[in-house]
Amino acid sequence: MINVVPIPAFNDNYIWMISDNSQAWVVDPGDAQPVLAALETHNLELAGILVTHHHFDHIGGVAKLVKTFQVPVIGNPDKIAQITDNVKEGDNVELLNTSLKVISVPGHTLDHIAYFGELPGTGPSIFCGDTLFSAGCGRLFEGTAAQMLTSLEKLAELPAETKVFCAHEYTLANLAFAKASMPGNQAVEERISACEKLRSQGLPTLPVTLAEEKTYNPFLMARHPDKVRSVIAGTQVKEDDPVSIFAALRSWKDRF
Repeated sequence: MINVVPIPAFNDNYIWMISDNSQAWVVDPGDAQPVLAALETHNLELAGILVTHHHFDHIGGVAKLVKTFQVPVIGNPDKIAQITDNVKEGDNVELLNTSLKVISVPGHTLDHIAYFGELPGTGPSIFCGDTLFSAGCGRLFEGTAAQMLTSLEKLAELPAETKVFCAHEYTLANLAFAKASMPGNQAVEERISACEKLRSQGLPTLPVTLAEEKTYNPFLMARHPDKVRSVIAGTQVKEDDPVSIFAALRSWKDRF
């Protein structure tokens, strides 16, 4: 049995802790202190660290954690000094008697990767950092719209029941944009209501399944122009050009 729980960090980050009865791996520890506190609370020993990309709010706590625990750090080493195991698309990461497959998902950054696998007791799970958010996606800091669209579609091809463990509590803000870009979408309205209730109780809106995301995430609709017609109206964007549709959505969201 493997448990996955969020460790809140900063204003809206989640550091995901993957654990069994004695050991834990953490994903994107931007801050060491909440990880240390969670390990103590749950009486767990840190066994390793997974990193999705090099932004500081995802790696800021790595140095202190490896100094304390001397554990492997999995990821792309180009901009992260503490990486001990360099991984790429298709590689498998062994942890807690199971494995996660590495998926390359450039767009937010060029080095961005995600980790997918079937976790006993949790089911198919994707740890996708800042690529796919609930009802949203990451900004294009280094990559192109074409790269991000390809990355999102790669994730969307995973099993429908896959649980999405992304790195930020952005859901309600993303849903406000989803409502603007897809007016009248009932799934958006239902998700807003459900998330408002969760947040009022201090609970995370994550994880969420890919099947659910496909009903209300506008960034997964680039090949369905009828769903995001508002982004096309009055522009030169063509309905048969999904990259342009995605780019228009991302540009609109950047200004939203």
